[in-house]
Amino acid sequence: MDKFRMIFQFFQSNQESFMNGICGIMALASTQMYSAFDFNCPCLPHYNLAYGLGILLVPPFILFLLGFVLNNNISMLAEEWRRPQGQRGKDAAVLRYMFCSMAQRAMIAPAVWVSVTLLDGKCVTCAFCTSVPVETLGNASHPRLSQGEMQRVLARIPCKEIYNGQELIANEVAVRYLRCISQALGWCFVLLMTVMAFLVRSLRPCFSQAAFLKSRYWSHYIDIERKLFDETCAEHARSFAKVCIQQFFEGMNTDLVATRCHLPRKAPADAGEAAEKLLGITDQGTMNMALKSWHRCKPPLNLHPAALPTGNGWAGEGQPPMHPSAPRRETAAYYSWV
Repeated sequence: MDKFRMIFQFFQSNQESFMNGICGIMALASTQMYSAFDFNCPCLPHYNLAYGLGILLVPPFILFLLGFVLNNNISMLAEEWRRPQGQRGKDAAVLRYMFCSMAQRAMIAPAVWVSVTLLDGKCVTCAFCTSVPVETLGNASHPRLSQGEMQRVLARIPCKEIYNGQELIANEVAVRYLRCISQALGWCFVLLMTVMAFLVRSLRPCFSQAAFLKSRYWSHYIDIERKLFDETCAEHARSFAKVCIQQFFEGMNTDLVATRCHLPRKAPADAGEAAEKLLGITDQGTMNMALKSWHRCKPPLNLHPAALPTGNGWAGEGQPPMHPSAPRRETAAYYSWV
């Protein structure tokens, strides 16, 4: 249990570790899905190819989209891409970094599915069974079959129980031939993915390390800023609801005292603290205006100039920064009478 707890804490340490854990779980789930999948080739011409390639390509596409859906940064990327310019510029390098980071993680599960499928060989056997070279592996001159009849016979190669073309080509020979080709393609795909991942990891710091660090930093900043904004809004909503409920019960106590039902209760001690957390925003319209202002006119990333928030954005835009005046130097002169 301690090891699982440490792994779980590592996944929760930051956003990237969490998404790496999600992608690893999806990769394991893809292998379990393929092992539990009941593969049934239709064994009909013009249907085998569609079925085999569909099983090979459609689930990876679904897993790729699912990887984007499970990534928490997809909504943040869309929001940052579509928001107005406001008082903060949008860096295209940061948006590209966020998209590439999500795409790389979303590609893990589809790559595992394609690798397992090619190494198993069933999809390739079903899709390309009609393309087996009968002249090389079988006896094309033994039966006098037309091209259409030969296609129907070869299409039944994946279905061993209904295959009736042993005189044309042995079922074991055709299946082994197609499976060897599929496994060769599978190992080539695994090698290609490994080499690409190695090149991306090893060569990227050699060319654009400074730009990479800048994009990664501001990507983390956008994520942290969004979390802090959500936490601040949740805290404000909690304080707003607490003050509303307290005012409601205070009004009820006043009405009950007027009718001499019971004595009024003492106001709770934390009422003032909840009112202080409202930061002066005490009605629905002002809060809606603040939320719209945050979306339209995010404050610039410059902490030095003194900027005061207003209803439509931030005051002080375009004004030079106010620097504190240097302390005035005083000089004392001493005179002596000799």
